[in-house]
Amino acid sequence: MLLGVNIDHIATLREARKINDPNPLDAVSICKLAGADQITIHLREDRRHIHDIDAKAIIEQSALPINLECSINNDIIDIVCKLKPFRATLVPENRNEVTTEGGLDLESNFNKIDAAIQKLKENEIEVSLFIDPNNKSIELANMLEATWVELHTGSYANIFAMLYTNLKHTQHSIKELELSQDELINKLNKSLEDIKTASNFASNLGLKIAAGHGLNYQNVKNICNIKEISELNIGQSIVARSVFTGLHEAITEMKKIVNG
Repeated sequence: MLLGVNIDHIATLREARKINDPNPLDAVSICKLAGADQITIHLREDRRHIHDIDAKAIIEQSALPINLECSINNDIIDIVCKLKPFRATLVPENRNEVTTEGGLDLESNFNKIDAAIQKLKENEIEVSLFIDPNNKSIELANMLEATWVELHTGSYANIFAMLYTNLKHTQHSIKELELSQDELINKLNKSLEDIKTASNFASNLGLKIAAGHGLNYQNVKNICNIKEISELNIGQSIVARSVFTGLHEAITEMKKIVNG
């Protein structure tokens, strides 16, 4: 299984002081030496972490393929076409969110997504769609002729955190917070089964399958065991671990888990 390392949060640390250090570009060579297969960055509309100059430098200088996450905003798509990453992953964006809260609404945005995909393909950029793990979204992704789907694992990761780390966070609903341990276990199993079912369905349609969001050293193994998934994109947990171990060791440790 391939490991894409998302280095956005290195830029987040830089933006905390609005200075030029740390530079996310410096992480690229470390990621390669540590065994990462891909670099993932998200060029958000509000530029809260990665800036255009970061994306340009990383794409031009990286020895690893670059997966550039972006919204379907026309101006952003135009920028991506000029930058020419190896892959563009189209994701939903809400400027008030802390992090991406769910998959793309393919049905409501079908025509706009279709236009974005066609433009990206004209510029020889591979396209992935970040979607919730359900058959309807996968059917629409197939109709849109995406090459990849990246399944949103946030629900699974959130329930796992509530169950095994006693995490109480505002991203969870009041209803979830009131669930018993047995109810949370059932909910976790259902979430994992949804990812398995979606992966199998997507594979049968000929789509390539990635997964990501909220994955960490504790919860990733269950996702690694889904044979149809060929790539994981993981960022925050790796960068957080690197504060204590260094980036090379943090990636190496995650790569060992991913490879079983």
